[in-house]
Amino acid sequence: MPHVRFIAFLTLPRALAASVAVLAAGALHAQALPPGVRLGMTADELRAVLPAAEHVQRPQRLSGGLLGSWRAAPVTMAGLVFEPTFFFAASELRRVEYVATAQALPDSGAAAFAAIVQWGRGVFGNELASRDPGSAYAAWVSNDTDVYVQQVSDPRHASVRLVYKARQLRDGSEL
Repeated sequence: MPHVRFIAFLTLPRALAASVAVLAAGALHAQALPPGVRLGMTADELRAVLPAAEHVQRPQRLSGGLLGSWRAAPVTMAGLVFEPTFFFAASELRRVEYVATAQALPDSGAAAFAAIVQWGRGVFGNELASRDPGSAYAAWVSNDTDVYVQQVSDPRHASVRLVYKARQLRDGSEL
C-alpha cells in the first residue's frame, strides 16, 4: 500500500496544476478583446462578429465624441462579472470597457485588480502604475492600443475597470 499512496501523492499535484492551467487559460481569454473584435471596426462589423450585442438605450457619452452605444453579454474574469461596453466615435470602435462592481467584496476588488495586473504583465510586459488612497491604476501600451485596469475602492462605488482604447498621440505643441 505505500506504493499506491506515493503514486496518489504525485498525481494530486499534477491534477491541481492542470486545473490551474485550465482556469488561467479561461481567464486570459476573457481579458482579451472578444474574438474578431478590433479597435477601428464599424458598428456593423461589430454586430457581425458579436451578433448578440445589444444597442444601449441611453448611451454613455465620454470626451472626444465617444458614445458607449453597444453592450455585450457579461464576462467573468478574476472572480468578478464584468459588463463590456463598446464606444464609437466617427463611426469607428475606439474604446472597449469592461466594468465590474465590487462594493459587496471585503477587498473592494483588490484581488481581481491584482489578478488582471498579473495577466497584463504576462501579455504586455511591465506596467506603468499608480496607487493612492481609494484607487489603483496600471497601464500598458500595445502597438496602437492603450490598455489599463483601474480599481476604485470607495465602499459605496467600488469597481474594477479594464479598458482597451485607441492610442491617441498628441503633438507636443498641442499641450
